[in-house]
Amino acid sequence: MDKVTKRHIIKVPINISIYYCTQKNIILISNSFTQKLLKLKTKLIIQHSKKLIKITREPVVNFSNHEKKKLKSIQSTYAALLKQVFLEMSLFFCKKLNLIGVGYRVFLLNIGKIDILHFKLGHSHSIYFKAPQNLKFFCLKSNKLFIVGNSYSFVTQIAALIKSYKMPEPYKGKGILYATEKIVLKEGKKI
Repeated sequence: MDKVTKRHIIKVPINISIYYCTQKNIILISNSFTQKLLKLKTKLIIQHSKKLIKITREPVVNFSNHEKKKLKSIQSTYAALLKQVFLEMSLFFCKKLNLIGVGYRVFLLNIGKIDILHFKLGHSHSIYFKAPQNLKFFCLKSNKLFIVGNSYSFVTQIAALIKSYKMPEPYKGKGILYATEKIVLKEGKKI
Protein backbone atom coordinates (compact mmCIF):
# COMPACT_ATOMS: atom_id res chain seq x y z
CA MET A 1 0.00 0.00 0.00
CA ASP A 2 1.18 3.50 -0.81
CA LYS A 3 2.23 6.01 1.76
CA VAL A 4 -0.52 8.38 2.93
CA THR A 5 0.77 11.85 3.83
CA LYS A 6 -0.70 14.14 6.48
CA ARG A 7 -2.52 16.33 3.98
CA HIS A 8 -4.37 13.29 2.60
CA ILE A 9 -5.88 12.50 6.00
CA ILE A 10 -9.20 14.27 6.59
CA LYS A 11 -10.98 14.59 9.89
CA VAL A 12 -14.76 14.16 9.61
CA PRO A 13 -16.86 16.80 11.46
CA ILE A 14 -19.09 15.61 14.30
CA ASN A 15 -22.45 16.37 12.69
CA ILE A 16 -21.60 14.56 9.40
CA SER A 17 -21.93 10.82 8.80
CA ILE A 18 -20.22 8.96 5.97
CA TYR A 19 -21.05 5.69 4.22
CA TYR A 20 -18.52 4.05 1.92
CA CYS A 21 -19.25 1.28 -0.61
CA THR A 22 -16.01 -0.56 -1.41
CA GLN A 23 -17.42 -2.52 -4.38
CA LYS A 24 -18.53 0.53 -6.37
CA ASN A 25 -16.14 2.94 -4.62
CA ILE A 26 -18.83 5.49 -3.82
CA ILE A 27 -18.94 7.64 -0.69
CA LEU A 28 -22.19 9.09 0.66
CA ILE A 29 -21.77 12.12 2.92
CA SER A 30 -24.87 13.21 4.84
CA ASN A 31 -26.02 15.44 7.66
CA SER A 32 -29.48 16.39 8.90
CA PHE A 33 -30.07 18.85 5.99
CA THR A 34 -28.55 17.37 2.83
CA GLN A 35 -26.55 14.51 1.41
CA LYS A 36 -23.97 14.28 -1.36
CA LEU A 37 -22.66 11.34 -3.34
CA LEU A 38 -19.11 11.14 -4.74
CA LYS A 39 -17.61 8.53 -7.05
CA LEU A 40 -13.89 8.08 -6.39
CA LYS A 41 -10.98 6.81 -8.50
CA THR A 42 -8.77 5.90 -5.53
CA LYS A 43 -9.45 3.74 -2.49
CA LEU A 44 -10.22 5.11 0.95
CA ILE A 45 -9.33 3.89 4.41
CA ILE A 46 -11.96 4.95 6.96
CA GLN A 47 -11.32 4.81 10.70
CA HIS A 48 -14.71 5.14 12.40
CA SER A 49 -13.26 5.27 15.93
CA LYS A 50 -11.21 8.43 15.22
CA LYS A 51 -13.54 9.73 12.48
CA LEU A 52 -10.71 9.92 9.95
CA ILE A 53 -10.60 9.34 6.19
CA LYS A 54 -7.31 8.43 4.53
CA ILE A 55 -7.07 8.80 0.77
CA THR A 56 -4.63 6.33 -0.78
CA ARG A 57 -2.92 6.25 -4.15
CA GLU A 58 -4.22 2.74 -4.76
CA PRO A 59 -6.41 2.85 -7.90
CA VAL A 60 -9.86 1.30 -8.07
CA VAL A 61 -9.58 0.12 -11.67
CA ASN A 62 -6.53 -0.77 -13.70
CA PHE A 63 -4.73 2.30 -14.97
CA SER A 64 -2.19 2.52 -17.78
CA ASN A 65 1.38 3.52 -16.91
CA HIS A 66 0.70 7.03 -18.18
CA GLU A 67 -2.32 7.42 -15.88
CA LYS A 68 -0.45 5.96 -12.86
CA LYS A 69 1.78 9.04 -12.90
CA LYS A 70 -1.32 11.18 -12.34
CA LEU A 71 -2.46 9.24 -9.24
CA LYS A 72 -0.64 11.59 -6.86
CA SER A 73 -2.51 14.60 -8.25
CA ILE A 74 -5.79 12.65 -8.21
CA GLN A 75 -5.17 11.83 -4.54
CA SER A 76 -4.69 15.54 -3.73
CA THR A 77 -7.73 16.52 -5.79
CA TYR A 78 -10.02 14.13 -3.91
CA ALA A 79 -8.62 15.32 -0.57
CA ALA A 80 -9.45 18.92 -1.49
CA LEU A 81 -12.87 17.91 -2.84
CA LEU A 82 -13.81 16.04 0.35
CA LYS A 83 -12.64 18.96 2.51
CA GLN A 84 -14.78 21.32 0.43
CA VAL A 85 -17.84 19.06 0.75
CA PHE A 86 -17.40 18.85 4.54
CA LEU A 87 -17.09 22.63 4.73
CA GLU A 88 -20.19 23.19 2.57
CA MET A 89 -22.27 20.72 4.58
CA SER A 90 -21.40 22.20 7.95
CA LEU A 91 -21.76 25.92 7.11
CA PHE A 92 -24.21 28.27 5.44
CA PHE A 93 -22.98 30.91 2.99
CA CYS A 94 -24.58 34.29 2.40
CA LYS A 95 -24.28 36.94 -0.31
CA LYS A 96 -25.79 40.39 0.10
CA LEU A 97 -26.77 42.41 -2.97
CA ASN A 98 -27.63 46.12 -2.91
CA LEU A 99 -29.80 47.76 -5.57
CA ILE A 100 -28.58 51.32 -6.06
CA GLY A 101 -30.66 53.72 -8.12
CA VAL A 102 -33.94 55.60 -8.04
CA GLY A 103 -36.80 53.14 -8.42
CA TYR A 104 -34.61 50.02 -8.33
CA ARG A 105 -36.53 47.49 -6.25
CA VAL A 106 -36.75 43.76 -5.60
CA PHE A 107 -39.78 41.92 -4.22
CA LEU A 108 -40.07 38.29 -3.10
CA LEU A 109 -43.28 36.62 -4.33
CA ASN A 110 -44.42 33.26 -2.91
CA ILE A 111 -46.61 31.33 -5.34
CA GLY A 112 -47.35 27.94 -3.81
CA LYS A 113 -43.99 26.38 -3.01
CA ILE A 114 -42.14 28.45 -5.61
CA ASP A 115 -40.30 31.67 -4.75
CA ILE A 116 -40.09 34.28 -7.50
CA LEU A 117 -38.00 37.44 -7.36
CA HIS A 118 -39.58 40.46 -9.05
CA PHE A 119 -37.04 43.11 -10.10
CA LYS A 120 -37.75 46.69 -11.14
CA LEU A 121 -34.47 47.94 -12.59
CA GLY A 122 -35.38 51.00 -14.65
CA HIS A 123 -36.27 49.06 -17.79
CA SER A 124 -39.63 49.37 -19.52
CA HIS A 125 -40.43 45.88 -18.27
CA SER A 126 -40.08 43.97 -15.00
CA ILE A 127 -37.67 41.04 -14.61
CA TYR A 128 -38.80 37.83 -12.91
CA PHE A 129 -36.38 35.23 -11.53
CA LYS A 130 -37.47 31.79 -10.33
CA ALA A 131 -35.50 30.98 -7.17
CA PRO A 132 -33.81 27.55 -6.93
CA GLN A 133 -35.25 25.21 -4.30
CA ASN A 134 -32.02 24.74 -2.31
CA LEU A 135 -31.41 28.48 -1.77
CA LYS A 136 -33.20 30.91 0.55
CA PHE A 137 -33.83 34.54 -0.43
CA PHE A 138 -34.59 37.37 1.98
CA CYS A 139 -35.64 40.94 1.14
CA LEU A 140 -35.46 42.93 4.36
CA LYS A 141 -35.74 46.21 2.47
CA SER A 142 -36.87 46.64 -1.10
CA ASN A 143 -33.31 47.49 -2.22
CA LYS A 144 -31.39 44.77 -0.32
CA LEU A 145 -31.36 41.08 -1.22
CA PHE A 146 -29.79 38.25 0.79
CA ILE A 147 -29.00 34.87 -0.78
CA VAL A 148 -28.33 32.01 1.68
CA GLY A 149 -27.37 28.42 0.87
CA ASN A 150 -25.10 25.46 1.60
CA SER A 151 -22.93 25.52 -1.51
CA TYR A 152 -20.53 28.48 -1.78
CA SER A 153 -20.10 28.07 -5.53
CA PHE A 154 -23.86 27.89 -6.17
CA VAL A 155 -24.61 30.94 -3.99
CA THR A 156 -21.96 33.03 -5.77
CA GLN A 157 -23.12 31.76 -9.19
CA ILE A 158 -26.73 32.83 -8.54
CA ALA A 159 -25.57 36.16 -7.09
CA ALA A 160 -23.50 36.82 -10.24
CA LEU A 161 -26.47 35.87 -12.43
CA ILE A 162 -28.74 38.31 -10.59
CA LYS A 163 -26.05 41.01 -10.73
CA SER A 164 -25.82 40.57 -14.51
CA TYR A 165 -29.41 41.86 -14.86
CA LYS A 166 -28.16 45.39 -14.17
CA MET A 167 -24.39 45.77 -14.00
CA PRO A 168 -23.23 48.91 -12.16
CA GLU A 169 -22.51 51.73 -14.57
CA PRO A 170 -19.27 53.68 -14.10
CA TYR A 171 -20.63 57.27 -14.18
CA LYS A 172 -23.41 57.31 -11.56
CA GLY A 173 -22.83 53.91 -9.92
CA LYS A 174 -26.41 52.73 -10.46
CA GLY A 175 -27.06 48.98 -10.68
CA ILE A 176 -26.83 45.82 -8.59
CA LEU A 177 -23.72 45.61 -6.42
CA TYR A 178 -22.32 43.21 -3.84
CA ALA A 179 -22.37 44.66 -0.31
CA THR A 180 -18.55 44.72 -0.17
CA GLU A 181 -18.07 46.06 -3.71
CA LYS A 182 -16.77 49.58 -4.26
CA ILE A 183 -17.17 51.39 -7.60
CA VAL A 184 -14.71 54.04 -8.69
CA LEU A 185 -16.83 56.56 -10.56
CA LYS A 186 -15.54 58.08 -13.80
CA GLU A 187 -15.63 61.78 -14.37
CA GLY A 188 -18.21 62.97 -16.89
CA LYS A 189 -17.65 65.32 -19.84
CA LYS A 190 -16.46 68.81 -19.04
CA ILE A 191 -17.84 71.76 -20.90
